[in-house]
Amino acid sequence: MREFLEDAIRHQDAGQGRHQKDLMRELPKRFYKSVDVAETDGVFTVLLDGRVTKTPTGKQVGVGHAELAARMREEWDAQGELIDPDMMPHVKLINSAVEGGEESRGALLDEVVKYAGNDLLLYRADSPRELVEKQEQIWDDVLVRIARHFSVSFQPTVGIVHKAQSVDMLKKLRDAIEPLHHVPATAMVSVTGLTGSGLLAIALRERLVDADAAWIAAHVDEDYQISLWGEDYEAAARRRQRRLEFEAAVNVIKLLG
Repeated sequence: MREFLEDAIRHQDAGQGRHQKDLMRELPKRFYKSVDVAETDGVFTVLLDGRVTKTPTGKQVGVGHAELAARMREEWDAQGELIDPDMMPHVKLINSAVEGGEESRGALLDEVVKYAGNDLLLYRADSPRELVEKQEQIWDDVLVRIARHFSVSFQPTVGIVHKAQSVDMLKKLRDAIEPLHHVPATAMVSVTGLTGSGLLAIALRERLVDADAAWIAAHVDEDYQISLWGEDYEAAARRRQRRLEFEAAVNVIKLLG
């Protein structure tokens, strides 16, 4: 149920050991030649040599949007001699949603709101001045958009000591995403884990920010450190991988949310 959040956090925390492990892992060989999409009663499935794709535990995979199925088909078709799941972000996301099932929906949405109550955007640096100003410029813009949209208020704080947010505010956010079914709910959790922000996930769902703005907001601190010390090659590679997963989750929210 919490697979996506936990996996996203592992991506954020990945280090040299994770990188070496990924290099040594054995990838499965491609076992199919043709890749197609079929539709039955509004459900779109990807077919490998005429057979519907399944999750690792054997559940058939179907989605309710033709464009999403087309993206999954493209990912399956783009595989070479070996199948690399990291290059199949839409497939991975949908598989996890299918595995979790509709019964996971409530807990997934609760996880997003739980993050929003202790959100990245609400905990500010006290120095240096350049970072403080960048956080205020970018994060405050997002908070103002959300506050106006939902008629709520936030209580940002300096430092890392927990500051409780309004119960009424959190309820309004939870009510707003309640209509989501488990597939876009899984995508919301993925965005939350990859950005460290439930508020950014909600802002994306409500079209208050676009994907680029959300990604920039999620990396204010990291980008500031890069401006001082330069970018580490492995960290940059991990960030590119996270961006692929982020874009896939955003697509699912746009198409199904």
